[in-house]
Amino acid sequence: MWPELGTTAVIILDAVVWLLLHALAVTFAMRIPWQRLNKDGPLTRIRPFEQDGRWYERWLKIHIWKDFLPDGGSWVKAGFAKRKLQARNRDYLQRFVAETRRGELTHWILFLPLPIFIGWNNALGMLLMVIYCFIANIPCILVQRYNRARLLKVMSRGRRL
Repeated sequence: MWPELGTTAVIILDAVVWLLLHALAVTFAMRIPWQRLNKDGPLTRIRPFEQDGRWYERWLKIHIWKDFLPDGGSWVKAGFAKRKLQARNRDYLQRFVAETRRGELTHWILFLPLPIFIGWNNALGMLLMVIYCFIANIPCILVQRYNRARLLKVMSRGRRL
């Protein structure tokens, strides 16, 4: 079994493991060809309550804080930057929508390994790991869904942005 770790060692171990998990999740998601992300699955489909993104604006004021989040797509060599639209043609917008699915999937994946932290964290440490996971991933998931809902609405109407 694990030897008793001091608080500092646990904090360092948690940080290192999270960094590795983030890198693994991105590596996994980047191996998916973007064309396979052209359609929503059960996890990524936009729900009626999201109202083409208006729910996020009305209840979460997402348009105020979303730009403070990092754009992970621009950190990866083969990534797709999603901070600003680079073009307004249909092909680019379809790719952008697919990349929001990739981003959302990447953040959902990071919830899966949470149980491994039980191996060396006490109850308080585990609670902090769950809180960290929510704080680090839920806002990013919400922004991906918000952007996708808005883009899909515009694309369905054939409007230009």
